[in-house]
Amino acid sequence: MKSYIFLSLAIILEVFGTMLLPVSQNFTRIVPTVALVAAYVCSFYFLTFALKTIPIAVVYASWAGLGVFLIAVLSKFIFDQSLSWQVIVGLVLIILGVILVNTFSGSHEVE
Repeated sequence: MKSYIFLSLAIILEVFGTMLLPVSQNFTRIVPTVALVAAYVCSFYFLTFALKTIPIAVVYASWAGLGVFLIAVLSKFIFDQSLSWQVIVGLVLIILGVILVNTFSGSHEVE
């Protein structure tokens, strides 16, 4: 269970860092730039703890898939970016893929 908490923190930090990319205005604004670099570094740090009991394929699929999903949804609400029905279907498929990978990977922790 602890590894999934670390994975969740890594995902949240990666999403936070990515959402700061447009705010940094091509790295010309120092505070958002420093915050996004710190978020990425901390995200990778937490990923290392998730890898102690979860296979790297499952960790990366979850991290990347849920990151893409959350960034797309947050971009809709924060930056008013549109989501076509095709994008929504793709996002649903990503979530289904993450669920399948985690359910059938045999990577359940034994801590």
